[in-house]
Amino acid sequence: MLSAVVWNVDPILFKLGPVQVHWYGLMWAVGFLVGYYMLVRMFKHEKCPDDWADKIFIYMAIGTIIGARLGHCLFYGFGHYMANPVEILKIWEGGLSSHGGAIGILIAMYFYNKHVTKKGYIWIFDRLVMAIGFCGACIRFGNLMNSEIYGGPTDLPWGFIFVRDGQTVPCHPTQLYEVTYCLVALAVASYMYWVKGLQEKRGLILGTFLIIVFLTRFLLEFIKNDQEAFEADMALNMGQILSIPFVIWGVYLIIKALRNK
Repeated sequence: MLSAVVWNVDPILFKLGPVQVHWYGLMWAVGFLVGYYMLVRMFKHEKCPDDWADKIFIYMAIGTIIGARLGHCLFYGFGHYMANPVEILKIWEGGLSSHGGAIGILIAMYFYNKHVTKKGYIWIFDRLVMAIGFCGACIRFGNLMNSEIYGGPTDLPWGFIFVRDGQTVPCHPTQLYEVTYCLVALAVASYMYWVKGLQEKRGLILGTFLIIVFLTRFLLEFIKNDQEAFEADMALNMGQILSIPFVIWGVYLIIKALRNK
């Protein structure tokens, strides 16, 4: 049996003069780079034009970062950021929303499909979700290194005491739970694509991925601490409310894909 983990990791990995390399930023970079090479491999497998992977990397990076930042400002601090709009640009102070990032990716891929692939919106996501799953796992690991976005107190033997955040009792390391479901979603999507060839049933891989990620996220929110004070009196918090449309979309895509011959 494990005992509680005393977690007191410095979020700064190392310093080079005035330059500081943070775990969180490093994990974002690793997620994007590995995700890019995953897409390169898939596009080569399907004999797509060589520049498609380069272009999707640019669209993804812009959509994810802008969407994640604006999502946080709109969903978790609308009043504050409307009163202080300049602070929206202060991304180095923290504040990124995974749901906002997902919406940003949806918008970015609309334009990517329109101007680059022209093979269909769902066609892109049936391939992109594997890179998203890996990148999501990296980002949640970065949250762990920052001692942020964790759960409430727990008696379970794998609880973490987040010392840098002032905690003195073990809490659910929900960052690791989220790393796990991202990797599970990645493994399932990869099996469906590389082993079973189910990308031919358009929307089936995407729908399965959405249900694994967002249904699990919905359930985990019951043991996570609220990110903002206004969520305290809500029956469902903001993360759960924003997850519901993605779960519904996933169910719809699976039903539609299975009905189509």
